[in-house]
Amino acid sequence: MSGDRLCLVGRNGSGKSTLLKIAAGLIDIDGGERFVQPGTTVRYLAQEPDLSNFETTLAYAESGLTAGDDPWRAQYLLQQLGLTGEEDPKVLSGGEARRCALAQAMAPEPDILLLDEPTNHLDLPAIEWLESELKGLRSALVMISHDRSFLNALSTATIWLDRGVARRMDRGFPHFENWRDEVLEQEQLERHKLDRKIVREEHWITYGVTARRKRNQGRLRELATLRQTRKDQRQATGNVKITVTEGETSGKRVAEAKNISKIWDGPPVVSDLSLRIQRGDRLGIVGPNGAGKTTLLKMLTGELEPDSGSVKLGTTLQMVSLDQRRDSLKPDWSLQDALTGGVGDLVEVNGQSRHVMSYMKDFLFAPEQARTVVSALSGGERGRLLLAMALAKPSNLLILDEPTNDLDLETLDLLQEMLANYPGTALIVSHDRDFLDRVATSILVFEGDGRWIEYAGGYNDMLAQRKASVTSNVEAGQKTRQSKAGAAKNKSASRMTFKDKHALETLPDQMAKIQVDIKDFQATLADPDMFARNPDKFNGAVKSLEKSQVKLASCEERWLELEMMREEIEAG
Repeated sequence: MSGDRLCLVGRNGSGKSTLLKIAAGLIDIDGGERFVQPGTTVRYLAQEPDLSNFETTLAYAESGLTAGDDPWRAQYLLQQLGLTGEEDPKVLSGGEARRCALAQAMAPEPDILLLDEPTNHLDLPAIEWLESELKGLRSALVMISHDRSFLNALSTATIWLDRGVARRMDRGFPHFENWRDEVLEQEQLERHKLDRKIVREEHWITYGVTARRKRNQGRLRELATLRQTRKDQRQATGNVKITVTEGETSGKRVAEAKNISKIWDGPPVVSDLSLRIQRGDRLGIVGPNGAGKTTLLKMLTGELEPDSGSVKLGTTLQMVSLDQRRDSLKPDWSLQDALTGGVGDLVEVNGQSRHVMSYMKDFLFAPEQARTVVSALSGGERGRLLLAMALAKPSNLLILDEPTNDLDLETLDLLQEMLANYPGTALIVSHDRDFLDRVATSILVFEGDGRWIEYAGGYNDMLAQRKASVTSNVEAGQKTRQSKAGAAKNKSASRMTFKDKHALETLPDQMAKIQVDIKDFQATLADPDMFARNPDKFNGAVKSLEKSQVKLASCEERWLELEMMREEIEAG
């Protein structure tokens, strides 16, 4: 219906993407009917958009427009998403391709917008911008996403696709998990009742009076029907069994960085960072795309030398990386070869040899999928395969780069539980706010101009501390100004010099101009894609804002001092 905000949820492989493609008219259906009201525009965002036939990103974005659409909207959306429109689609990164595809789908403001994992490969500023933009659209939305915070913010109804059945709840995603659990509990109760009834009927068949059994053929047929009903019932898909292979216990100090800095061609990536990582820490690393998260990870793990400063690693470290770019997966590998390294049919897990078929079942792969090539797996299946490969290796330090991409909610829950109980240390790059809230013990945030600051707790804890820090700085500045004003009041002064009088008259205009400059710099920094689009301008605005704030505080203190002097002279 018009204005609907539907989230489509279900386990990996349940058919969510297939259903969305059917709704978009991209694949044929085996039965039933697909009806779209005449004149209704539908746009679909695929998980892996194909931009290969277009010369520029603007050409692709404009391909979604129809007669009567605003041609400037495609350019506007590209700019908001950090693209100029002149980029060659053939050389785009995954994140840039996803941003371009979003612009193409959203440009015509369609009646129905179908979004398949829209937040994949987007950084936090882009995700927050997307939430705001979608809230302002008149389009009806159908969304598939692993990002709980994104679904919480946008959804007003939920479609649960489970074992081939679609159930609807007219409430948003925050209510989904309780509803799902209630449905599964009721199914379990009904299954138990059916089992009891079958047992009673079988008892009657076995021990009832023979003559009566022969006459009551209807009851025999009913028992056959009950048995068939029980056979046809499909159990809920099991959960992934996530077991991490623990390595040796590392030293208490895992890594310590002292005043490290790194500069490539342009502004500093890391500037004078000191950080200590202890055993058991789960450090979340947050920043916009292009801020240098990967460079920072490489320095903290000893893979890359800093330009200045030093990094000391702890003892007996066994690092395992989970690379969600999937560079470690060869498309022509079979599932079995990926898990065994192409040798034999055994996997070493926790010091024990397990048959690859058994280990596959832990990650919800059926035995018949053993020879399936990686390129034929869905995004969620490839995500589970990466988990299976990484967690089979002994480790006491996990490097997780966007670990939540394409994982269903149940697998995410188990991954969070595993990390909470993991005795080692984890460094986690993620744009999933809910995941960071549930897992991280501290958050390292990019603050611009190469500065990184660590905050205790999860993502929302970090936001609260940053807000409190700003408030505290403002209050401290006010107290300083009041103290200086009091000192000026107590200072004896028989008269004001010409210079003092001139400053008293001109300072208000100076302060007003500085306040206008501050608002301009703040408006520049409020653009969520400014750093990715123009890092020099972003860092310049940060520096100019800091200088203007210092200058304004100085002018205010001087004006207050002179005003107190004037009042004292007049009172005398």
